[in-house]
Amino acid sequence: MSIRAAQSTDLSAILQLQYEAYQSEAELYQDYSIQPLTQTIEELELEFAAGVFLKAELNGRIVGSVRGRIQDGVLSIGKLIVAQSRQNQGIGTKLMQAIERWDANIHRCELFTGHKSLKNLALYERLGYIKLKEIPINENLTLVYLAKSKA
Repeated sequence: MSIRAAQSTDLSAILQLQYEAYQSEAELYQDYSIQPLTQTIEELELEFAAGVFLKAELNGRIVGSVRGRIQDGVLSIGKLIVAQSRQNQGIGTKLMQAIERWDANIHRCELFTGHKSLKNLALYERLGYIKLKEIPINENLTLVYLAKSKA
């Protein structure tokens, strides 16, 4: 498996993978209108132009991706996705480690996830992220914000 920067030609495959990966989140929260499932290719292209996109490839197929934006040394990480058939194989961990190291000027990493996303929370805590705050969005969703300072 290789992890490297995604290209604009990868966006269609990444968006398809995103739609697949977020089905379980939509089911967990009983909300199929979440942004990862409604994002268009045009919106993804704008996001791509403004940030860092990494992809994990195995046998020429994209099996994972993560994206982020760097501002003033702070990396805001979003949409860590791994193909359902490839989960629990360390791909998410490797993608997170790669994006955290992407730029030598990054001194802090931040992200958020839903409170019911226990696998995500466990992964982030295993990687050294600390819960900062929880913000209720509605009766079914509370966003958990986490951060990690780099030494």
